[in-house]
Amino acid sequence: MEENKNFEQYPSNRRAWYAVVVLTIAYIVSFLDRQLLALVVEDVKADLDLTDTQVSLLLGFAFALFYTTMGIPIGRLADKKSRKTIIGIGITCWCIMTAACGLAKNYTQIFLARVGVGVGEATLSPSALSMISDYFPVEKRGGAMGFFNMGVSVGSGIALIVGGLIVDYVKGSPNLVLPFIGEIFAWQALFLYVGLPGLLVAALMTTVKEPSRKGKMQITSEDGKSTDEISIPQTIKFLWKRNQAYGWLFLSMACSVLMGYAFLSWLPTMYIRTYQISIGTVALWQGVAFLVGGPFGATMSGWLGDILFRKWDRTAHVKLFAYSMIVMTLAAALVPLMPSYQLAT
Repeated sequence: MEENKNFEQYPSNRRAWYAVVVLTIAYIVSFLDRQLLALVVEDVKADLDLTDTQVSLLLGFAFALFYTTMGIPIGRLADKKSRKTIIGIGITCWCIMTAACGLAKNYTQIFLARVGVGVGEATLSPSALSMISDYFPVEKRGGAMGFFNMGVSVGSGIALIVGGLIVDYVKGSPNLVLPFIGEIFAWQALFLYVGLPGLLVAALMTTVKEPSRKGKMQITSEDGKSTDEISIPQTIKFLWKRNQAYGWLFLSMACSVLMGYAFLSWLPTMYIRTYQISIGTVALWQGVAFLVGGPFGATMSGWLGDILFRKWDRTAHVKLFAYSMIVMTLAAALVPLMPSYQLAT
């Protein structure tokens, strides 16, 4: 395989950054929707008569299994079809499925709704990262991707703060009675209030222009012609030849996600059970921590990585990721040992 160097010029900074902002908003909404359940674990357990194991399956397995496995065929589709259309369809799917969590009457229904959230959100990362790569040259790409990845912490922070406020509000209000649905609990109203407005972001995606594809790999087909249609076996072969680089990168990313999702899923419940504080207090402290620390780390790492990359170190981004993993691991190990929620935060 070889990279095609005959590509078009990159779009203007204004157009490129507009697209990144819209994609980041979509990423924020995706984390807002996926993290809502972590705020109302105790309420869902009580109202649907669930165990911690069943809740763990809702938080992890139902979402993550389909999020990861569907990412491969969706990524393949993003190589060939309109990426902004794929994202728009995905946003519509996960927002409707988030609202469907609010209509669930039993474990099976909410499990299937969480599967739908995972499938819908699987459209975003492969398509968005591909688009960003076609909007920015390599020496400017780290900053753009850092800004996009800021959506993880901002979305989680908003989910905690806004979700906590909504939970406190609906808990003090009478249960809603919907036509054809009947009475729903306070935590179910949370999913409806947050899920349905997210459909506006799907409409916003229509204002983003699909960038031309650049730097595509070229191979020689069986008839001797050059083509960019690379099969899955050829992709696996390409990765396997570079297994020392990609293998460690995949493993480290898996460890990072494992640690991050464990915290995002169970930290609110751990705070409530350990420190005997309200969901509103948990939401405020954790939300502010995500909103302050996350954007700073994401944007600074991308910016610093680009500077080091341009000056002398071609492996700067990977090294920064490795150092960040060490810091995150040490901090994560200290959290459950803290005597107060203030120190834990």
